Amino acid sequence: MRWVLRSKLHKAIVTEADVNYVGSITIDQDLIERAGFWPGEKVLVVSNTTGQRLETYVISGQRNSGVICMNGAAALLIRRGEEIIVMGFELADKPIAPSIILVDGNNKFTEEL
Repeated sequence: MRWVLRSKLHKAIVTEADVNYVGSITIDQDLIERAGFWPGEKVLVVSNTTGQRLETYVISGQRNSGVICMNGAAALLIRRGEEIIVMGFELADKPIAPSIILVDGNNKFTEEL
C-alpha cells in the first residue's frame, strides 16, 4: 500500500486569509466537486509563491464564488494573493488516475489535466 495523489487543484489564488477563523481551507463547492475533494478531508496545501507547505482540512465555500480562504493559523503561513496547489491523497495498492484541475486567476475551472 502507498499514498498516491488522488485530487489536485492547481494554481488557485488565495482570495482571503482569516486568522480568526477556527482553522481549515474554504474552497468553492464547484472546485471541491470537480477535484474530487470531500468536506472535512485532510489536504496538503503548497504555496507556489513562498514555498510554504501545510496540512489542513477542506470546508465548503459558496458555489461558483471562486473563494479560496486560508483559515486560522494557516492564514499566518499562506496569505491572500498567493498562488497555491491543494492536494488530496489516497492509500492504494495500485496506481490510480488522479483528478487534476486547473483554474484561472479568478479560481474558475479552465481544464482537467
